[in-house]
Amino acid sequence: MTAHGASRGALAAAKERLDALTDSTSADATKLADELAAVTALLGREVSLRRVFTDPAQDGEAKAALANRVLAGQIGGEALDLVSGLVRSRWSRSRDLVDALEELANIADFTAAQKRGRLDNVEDELFRFGRIVASNSELRAALTSRTAETSAKGELLSSLLGGRAEKTTERVVDRLVTQPRGRSLEAGLESLSKLAAERRERMVAVVASAVPLSDGQKQRLAGALAKLYGREMHLNLDVDPEVLGGIRVQVGDEVINGSIADRLEDASRRMAG
Repeated sequence: MTAHGASRGALAAAKERLDALTDSTSADATKLADELAAVTALLGREVSLRRVFTDPAQDGEAKAALANRVLAGQIGGEALDLVSGLVRSRWSRSRDLVDALEELANIADFTAAQKRGRLDNVEDELFRFGRIVASNSELRAALTSRTAETSAKGELLSSLLGGRAEKTTERVVDRLVTQPRGRSLEAGLESLSKLAAERRERMVAVVASAVPLSDGQKQRLAGALAKLYGREMHLNLDVDPEVLGGIRVQVGDEVINGSIADRLEDASRRMAG
C-alpha cells in the first residue's frame, strides 16, 4: 500500500497496534489474519459502509461503535479492537482503509511465519512464484481471468503450491488471486515480497524500565541495539518499578541488564571493538 497524507499516519499507527498485540501477548496471529481479511472482503463489497467508516465529518467514536455493532460476534475482540482503531482514524481516501486492512492481514500472517522461523522460506517462495508467473503466460491468464470462478483459481493454486510451499505462502497468494481488488498479479506479488522482507529484517526488543524513557533515551537505545544486531529494532516498552537502577532489555533469548547509560556505553565499546 502506498499511503499518502492522513492515511500514512493512520496505517503507521495501526501497524504499531498490531505489532504490540502480536509481540507481547498470546494473540493468534493467523486467526487475526483471517479475521482482518474477512473485514477487508466485507468493506470491499459494501461501498456505502466503507464510506461511512472513512467520512471525516463523522465522529470517530460513533464510527467505532458502528463497527462494533456490525462486526461483534463475527470476529474476535482483538481484531475488533484493531478495526475500531482504524475507523477512528482519518483517511485520505475510503479505499485506503481497505488497503490498510489487507496489509495488516498479510503482516499478521508473516508474523506467524516469523514466530515459526519460516519467514525466510516464505520470502523465497514468493519471489520464485513471481518468476514462474512472469515466465508462464498461460498460468498468469488462468490466475487473473475475470471469467473464471474464484473456486477454480483456488484449486489451481492448491495444485501448484499445496504441500510444496509454506502455509503462509499459500494463504497470502490465495487472497491475492481470489481477491485481486483491481491490482495486477505481478504488482501484488511484488508488494507481498516487499512486506515479507520488511518483516524479516525487523527485530523486537522488549524493554522494561523503572521509569518511562524519554524520547531521546528511546532513540539512543533503539539506535545502539540496531547497530549491535545489524537490524532495525522495534521497542516494546513497559514500566516496571522493580527494575531497580535502570533497564532490562530482552532481544529474543538474550537478556541485557543494567542502567541505560552503562548499556549504551557498553554498546559503543562493543561496536568500536
